[in-house]
Amino acid sequence: MAARAVNYVWDWGNLLFRWLHVVAAIAWIGASFYFIALDNHLRPPAEERDRDRGVGGESWEVHGGGFYRVEKFLVAPEKLPSPLHWFKWEAYTTWLSGVALFIVVYYVHASTYLVDPSVRNLSTWAAVAISVGGLVVAWVVYDGLCRVIREERLLAAAVFGFIVLSAWVMSELLAPRAAYVEVGAMIGTMMVGNVFFVIIPAHWELVRAKQRGEEPDPKHNLRGKTRSVHNNYLTLPVVFAMLSNHSPFTYGHSYSWLILVAIMALGAWVRHYFNLRHVGRNAWWILASAAVGFVVVAVAIRPSGSKPQTTGAAVSFAQVQRVIEQRCVPCHSQHPTEPGFSSAPAGVRFDTRAEIEQQAERIKEQAVDSHAMPLGNATHMTQGERDLLARWLASR
Repeated sequence: MAARAVNYVWDWGNLLFRWLHVVAAIAWIGASFYFIALDNHLRPPAEERDRDRGVGGESWEVHGGGFYRVEKFLVAPEKLPSPLHWFKWEAYTTWLSGVALFIVVYYVHASTYLVDPSVRNLSTWAAVAISVGGLVVAWVVYDGLCRVIREERLLAAAVFGFIVLSAWVMSELLAPRAAYVEVGAMIGTMMVGNVFFVIIPAHWELVRAKQRGEEPDPKHNLRGKTRSVHNNYLTLPVVFAMLSNHSPFTYGHSYSWLILVAIMALGAWVRHYFNLRHVGRNAWWILASAAVGFVVVAVAIRPSGSKPQTTGAAVSFAQVQRVIEQRCVPCHSQHPTEPGFSSAPAGVRFDTRAEIEQQAERIKEQAVDSHAMPLGNATHMTQGERDLLARWLASR
């Protein structure tokens, strides 16, 4: 009874932290998209007096029933305005809620979500240490690359190479689904590190210079702007990692790390199209090539090749039910017995024949076409049992 109550509390933590994480991420990504679009829409000020005030660009906008005129100063205004609105807590809240969610879901239940013995037989503490270490290494390596490599294209190639390496390493150590989320968390850590360690301190340098009555050094503007652009290109890749749990055909594939890298690269490529479009360049071929890229990935990973054995002796429902009771029902039941579950994940239950038959297509997707379930193969479903399920599904 106590265990069920604890699991119920963790379920609420999962819900609330996930909700907060998504809402904060929407605010952060929305701000990133808006300010990059705003920068790209700026035009030289029409009035000479504005240029004399140090205005480098302006943009007229209409939204919500009103007109807005936005000005951007080359360095800083002559007089520091008050109040001055900062954009930082969206980033901090996204990362903190993401870490909390990672703890509640992946660390507390590491044996189920983080470890897959068929990938690497790790202890739960080793898996957690790898995950935490990955977040630290992500920022240290990325920030080091940014400080050493000055040429933007070379830097982009180096960062991409690091992400590719991270995806491969995590796919070799953690459960497939966890590996995707871990790489997303590593990129998210790089992004929030940009805000906390670079962008906001650069802003403070500008503010303090004005408070001292000094002319701010424009290098701080440039440093903050550069990292802000990096974050803009990383948004779509990290959003895919957030959503990837719903796509077992990606993380459940034998080349899951390569699929992750390909989709993230295509996401950044799509983002590049919109950044160019905001400066008046409609490079439609970028979207077209991205669409072709997604089609190529989809075709390349389609279910084919080594298929489950669908021929052989007839399979009775009793055999199917026995497998499902042993391998699936510990979680997918009205009263789960697997630690960490107070209710059936996604509301999917296999307690009765009707429930099993109703979920036949989902069983095929999760346990036959891919090995996404059982999670981390915690209940040790064998290939023979997957083949048995495949024969039953083919005979229906």
